[in-house]
Amino acid sequence: MVHRDEILKPIWHAFGALDVDRKGKVSKSQLKVLSHNLYTVLQIPYQNCELEEHFKDDDEGPVSTQGYMPYLNTFILDRIQGQFDFQELNKMCWTLCARKNISNNRMLISDEDAFKVWCIFNFLSEDRYPLVIVTEEIEYFLRKLLDAVSGNWNEGRFVDYKAKLSLKQNCLNVWELIELVGMGYFTKGMDRQTTSLGITEVYQELILDILKQGYMTKKGHKRKNWTERWFELRLDSILYYVSEDCTEKKGSISLDRHCCVESLQDKEGKRNLFIIKCQDKSLEISASDKKKRQEWILAIQDCINRLRQGLSAPHREARQRRRELRSRLQAEQALMEEQMKELQLANEKKQRELEAMRRNLDEAAARAVMEEQRRIRTQTELQNHYRSDLEKEKMVRQQMEEQVDQMSGELRLYLQRVRELEDMYHRLEEALEDERQTRQDEENLRKLQARLLDEEVRKRTELEQIHLQQQRAISQTQQEKEQLEQQRSEQDRALQMAMHQLDSLEKQRQGALEEYEAVKRKLEQAANKTKSWKDKVAQHEGLIRLIQPGSKSPQKMTNWGPAAFTDKELELREKIWQGNKNKPDSAL
Repeated sequence: MVHRDEILKPIWHAFGALDVDRKGKVSKSQLKVLSHNLYTVLQIPYQNCELEEHFKDDDEGPVSTQGYMPYLNTFILDRIQGQFDFQELNKMCWTLCARKNISNNRMLISDEDAFKVWCIFNFLSEDRYPLVIVTEEIEYFLRKLLDAVSGNWNEGRFVDYKAKLSLKQNCLNVWELIELVGMGYFTKGMDRQTTSLGITEVYQELILDILKQGYMTKKGHKRKNWTERWFELRLDSILYYVSEDCTEKKGSISLDRHCCVESLQDKEGKRNLFIIKCQDKSLEISASDKKKRQEWILAIQDCINRLRQGLSAPHREARQRRRELRSRLQAEQALMEEQMKELQLANEKKQRELEAMRRNLDEAAARAVMEEQRRIRTQTELQNHYRSDLEKEKMVRQQMEEQVDQMSGELRLYLQRVRELEDMYHRLEEALEDERQTRQDEENLRKLQARLLDEEVRKRTELEQIHLQQQRAISQTQQEKEQLEQQRSEQDRALQMAMHQLDSLEKQRQGALEEYEAVKRKLEQAANKTKSWKDKVAQHEGLIRLIQPGSKSPQKMTNWGPAAFTDKELELREKIWQGNKNKPDSAL
């Protein structure tokens, strides 16, 4: 099943081709024709009334891609159910856009090869619009193209081209890629046919999912003859044709996870044999040499392993890995750019701070110079002032010396009086020290008395608590003793009642035993009476018979009715009758 993104890419090219004015909008009549063709190519049932209703003429004018996408998703892409020919869709969209964008005057490749490059571009382009192919995918495509024709890769030339491409945001649109291949910038020295073969091989691998192809000999299923066929290996099938132009298909074999491929021994004059075993059929093939056989076995086994693991074709998986790598690198690059911006902002901030600090330093230096000049002026003024003060001080000193000589005698008298006062002061200090010591001793004694009182109060409190605990323990013990006495008395009363009940039960048992003995004696007497009565009845002639349960054995009929006598009674009666019958004969 073709992915929706791959279907949208050729449709986007077709929509762009219909946009003649390059304004991003297309008339409704053209979109109606495009939608009709999409319905036909994608094999979607539709009604003309839907097209007429959606694309009827009104005052809204042309439709943009954003306006056409809801209709495209709802009425076309969501209705795709079965398989359709994706190459038919590519060819239809290519027909719409090729004539307006390609000029054959300077191209070294045919229109068919340009169409194949266009399909390869859609496969390798990014899933964003407008569609472009990045530098990594351009290099991947060019390398595969040169490998297909066994060409040499010129790394220096591609580096120069990449430098030029960096001026165009490191990407190309589809027409620039076709022009790059058509101008033969990287395929110089190759003729047109060789380039066409290389483009075709890359197209078959990437677009048609042909993983390997070539001539081999297969064994027939019915005639068992060996015929040379052109084989094409795809992820889920192997197709074989009469020749490499693939016009006449002779058969195919589907690959699944249950298939296997094995090499065979040479037989029937064929060498380099191997067999492909599947559930519906098997296929024996002969390769041209051992290397070819090994290559085909490895390629087929790789397809089977991929089917078992649920993987896609190798080139599709490689494309996905490259895209994920680019996404990761772009995320890391965006993160690095963000970090660089933050560092640049921080650097600019630091530069501003340094500039501010430099300005502050310049202002501080200017202020320091001004301060130094002011200090020098102040120092000069102070020196002049100190000089005048010094002269005044000399005059004052002379006057003071005269006054000192006059007052020296008074000072000696004053010093003598001071010594006397100092002696008096020492004596007063000693007296104060004695008084202070006495007061301190008194204070210590008072603290000791207070501590003793506190200790006595604490002991008294503890004694009162102990006394209260003893009182509570005594009261609790008294209550427990009363409860135990009460329980014991209740148990004694219960024991007395149980003894009385036991005595009464013993008496009742004795009475019941006596009654049982009396009943037993009565039963024995009744049984003896019944036995004697039965003997008496048995001696009579059956006028009276005790009613007893009848026997379950077969009953006998008598004059007295059915089952009137038992077998023993009948035997006894028969003996009596025989005896009565023999009595007259003996009398005679």
